[in-house]
Amino acid sequence: MNIDKVLQKLHIDELNEMQQASCKTILGTDGDVIILSPTGSGKTLAYLLPTAHLVDENSNNVQVMVVVPGRELALQSSNVLKSMGCGIRPVSCYGGRPAMEEHKTLKQVMPQVVFGTPGRLNDHIQKGNISPYNVRMLVIDEFDKCLEMGFHDEMSRLIGRLPGLRRRILLSATDAEEIPHFISLSSACRLDFLNEEEQVPSRVTIYEVRSPMKDKLHELSRLLRSFGNQSSIVFLNYRDSVERTADFLSSEGFAVCHFHGGMEQKEREDSLYRFSNGSANIFVSTDLASRGLDIPNVDNIVHYHLPQGEDGYVHRVGRTARWNAHGHTFFILGPDEHIPGFIEGDTATFSIPDQLPPPSAPRMATIYIGKGKKDKISKGDILGFLCKKGGLANGDIGRIDVNDRYAYVAVARERVDEVLKNVRGEKIKGIKTVIEPIK
Repeated sequence: MNIDKVLQKLHIDELNEMQQASCKTILGTDGDVIILSPTGSGKTLAYLLPTAHLVDENSNNVQVMVVVPGRELALQSSNVLKSMGCGIRPVSCYGGRPAMEEHKTLKQVMPQVVFGTPGRLNDHIQKGNISPYNVRMLVIDEFDKCLEMGFHDEMSRLIGRLPGLRRRILLSATDAEEIPHFISLSSACRLDFLNEEEQVPSRVTIYEVRSPMKDKLHELSRLLRSFGNQSSIVFLNYRDSVERTADFLSSEGFAVCHFHGGMEQKEREDSLYRFSNGSANIFVSTDLASRGLDIPNVDNIVHYHLPQGEDGYVHRVGRTARWNAHGHTFFILGPDEHIPGFIEGDTATFSIPDQLPPPSAPRMATIYIGKGKKDKISKGDILGFLCKKGGLANGDIGRIDVNDRYAYVAVARERVDEVLKNVRGEKIKGIKTVIEPIK
């Protein structure tokens, strides 16, 4: 695998210091590695580049197993490997959908790298859907989060089922106080890029916003209106609070999607997709969205509820100012609330203007196309169809995601009605299909 060619495909000029050191260490040694680096610094690519280089692409066996704490990170990491275009076949496995569907995918794809949550990976090994005997490398991404979520027994059982395991790679944005005995790496090479002097990047500006009332929804609405159409994540601590806040903001006219652990998998995926492709500019979530999601170009992080600890704060703010970008974080404080003592750095008071515009619509909207990969439909087919039949220009079309039986496309919001009218009754590659907006 040519790493330079992969970087060209990903439109990355050069790796940062952490990524370079990780690649050199993983490729230049045959032992265990611990990589500690801040959120947003590119850890996924840091381990995938060298790992893909070490995989035998001519083999149909699973050689690398990547353990992640949640389904979103499993999907996201698998998609990064696919986008590298290096010939390595990945599959992601996680709860919330039938294991039988994944079994069929595993048989069809014959992956060399499997991403998954500990429980689902154990389930597939136990049922014989994944052979553990050729797994030589185990990667545990967000290993501190895996431990927080109570995966000790599942991970211990998983590691015990990998008889051919030769090395382990652990990654985290925070330094776990204690690594359990079953993943004890006494002789591991430790790459520590955490800056103890800098809690969050200096590229993040910290503001406080005062609310005269304990119920801060009115102040949240005013704050978000002052942002215009910027991209913002609003963090709350409880699922019902997320629902209530999202409903309120929707009623106010904001383009909102919400996200929490009580939602169905498809609902969560749809919400994440609409926000990441620019079809919604407000994302209301519990701390579930503070880890493992790589959403580009988030301008603002809003703490409606105060973070429950320093690590929670660091991971929330890590959703903005990713790589070398700049960002802002806002604490909305009720009458009896104060900035927590663990927050470091200068805090400025943010004054919301008296005169505010109505909520701004995001630039993009999402349309659904009822055919996908299984129907031999590709991104190029969809792009050509929307330009030729829909009358769109390349600049009117954003992210295109083609799944097995359907596709999502981000389209310039002001062109949606026009394109739907133009393609009504038209066929893609001779196939009639449903094309409709996603609300």
